[in-house]
Amino acid sequence: MEEIWSRVSVRRFEDRPVEREKIEKVLYGAMQAPSAGDEEAWRFYIIEDRALLKELSKVSPYASPASSAPAAVAGVFDRKALRFPEFGEIDCAMASENILLALEGLGLGGVMLGIAPIRERMDKMHELLHLPLQEEAFAIIPLGYPLGKGKSRNRFDRRKIHYL
Repeated sequence: MEEIWSRVSVRRFEDRPVEREKIEKVLYGAMQAPSAGDEEAWRFYIIEDRALLKELSKVSPYASPASSAPAAVAGVFDRKALRFPEFGEIDCAMASENILLALEGLGLGGVMLGIAPIRERMDKMHELLHLPLQEEAFAIIPLGYPLGKGKSRNRFDRRKIHYL
């Protein structure tokens, strides 16, 4: 539970690479997420190329953290692997939350940069990553060792709870 309480979005990173074994642990966490019908249609692309990270930072007006990150995970889903097509983005969202929590647990940080459902952003990311035709871009998660980190805040609000 500690990762849930302490996680904050990290947009600035130290200038040092992230060890591959840590990236693999993060992806292990991502793939532990539930998915509709247990279809696991997500796919993950790890971007470490500085020039490509710079290009990805221009996909959205909010994607600038990708330009200074030592790496990023691009989450996509494979339309052909979906038995329940309406849930591809939801499945990727759950995997993305697991990524963010895994980063926190490993002393890393990251931020989810939304790409889907905005078609222009999805198409640009698809083009930059040379994704197969059946794959749809979902999000970019720049990651690395935090360069400073804000404090998490308590977001619990009893007024938003309704017992029936």
